[in-house]
Amino acid sequence: MRVVGLMSGTSYDAVDAAGADLWLEDDTLVLEPLGMVSAPYPGELRTDLAAALPPAATTMREVCRLDTRVGRAFAALAARADEELCGGRAELIASHGQTLYHWSEDGVVHGTLQLGEPAWIAEATGRPVVSGFRSRDVAAGGQGAPLVSMVDVLWLRGRPGVPVALNLGGIANLTVAAGAGSPAAFDTGPANALIDAAVRHFTGGRLAFDEDGAMAARGRVDEALLHRLLDDRYYARRAPKTTGKEVFHLPYLRAALEGRGAPAAEDVVATVTRLTARTVADAARSVGATEVVASGGGTRNPVLMAMLRAELGGVPVRGSDALGLPSAAKEAYAFAVLGFLTVHGLAGTVPACTGARCPSVLGSLTPGRHALRLPEPAATAPVRLRVGRSPAAL
Repeated sequence: MRVVGLMSGTSYDAVDAAGADLWLEDDTLVLEPLGMVSAPYPGELRTDLAAALPPAATTMREVCRLDTRVGRAFAALAARADEELCGGRAELIASHGQTLYHWSEDGVVHGTLQLGEPAWIAEATGRPVVSGFRSRDVAAGGQGAPLVSMVDVLWLRGRPGVPVALNLGGIANLTVAAGAGSPAAFDTGPANALIDAAVRHFTGGRLAFDEDGAMAARGRVDEALLHRLLDDRYYARRAPKTTGKEVFHLPYLRAALEGRGAPAAEDVVATVTRLTARTVADAARSVGATEVVASGGGTRNPVLMAMLRAELGGVPVRGSDALGLPSAAKEAYAFAVLGFLTVHGLAGTVPACTGARCPSVLGSLTPGRHALRLPEPAATAPVRLRVGRSPAAL
């Protein structure tokens, strides 16, 4: 089955689309990557998304408008991905949407909101669309995240030691895929969220992120500020746990800076970069990681990656590209996999990773332009994922 996976993360800067050929071989799900295309959100849409995110107030009018505008942005990229990556032969679109709010209180997730009305995608492409992946896991008592843990567990199963998959988006999450115990997954805390917030603040919006870690490289870590940030209760919570930009945002950083005079911008950026590296490394050590397989936008920040390697000591860190999944597109591929599982009647969650009571078939299905014909339900669920090529291409 040819599937287009659509993803926009908590950095809300762009929409990514990955094309994949997916098929089952006995107990193995095989994924052939077909490539990735990406499109930045129009500047006005990105500004309006930022203005609507907590702790800002918003209106139902604005939520409705954003739902439509995000849906149209996803639809345009899905149509392009179908043509450019799948030769106009995609059979399914799997859309994560844009997270606007993740409702968590005292470690319990009560709801989650992703915008991007799937009807626009179905209308633009003519393909059926699976969307709304997270809510079913929340309804089953889970955190609704990290959903990529299902793919990580299948993908890294069988590697020696305790491999850990790490995603560095706005928020960092990791999956413990193997080892002596059960799989586990959780958000470790901010990845780029506070770095981006600091850069935008100190440059007056001129820069949106720390390109190549340039600001952090010029700064010095403020140890007192770092320890104040590390005192956040989130880091001591037991997994499974999730968080988001409704917690780690500019007002959060401003509160930590209160009473510290006028710190140098570069020092603040260096400090929050070290915060990400320290909290990720602490989390990886706590689960006995023997290797870290990293993906996401944060892997393009050489200062962050150098800090992470230093914090991890001798634990090797490699990009997911080394194992066949392009780092920039890994989450888009993951949602292509989750969409494939859904239409085959297969669960897309690992309860040990999300905290749910049971595995769930995820998402809602929006029909395409033609009669909806779902594949026969799979007889057995896959126990591993192999990144490879179709026999016809060999």
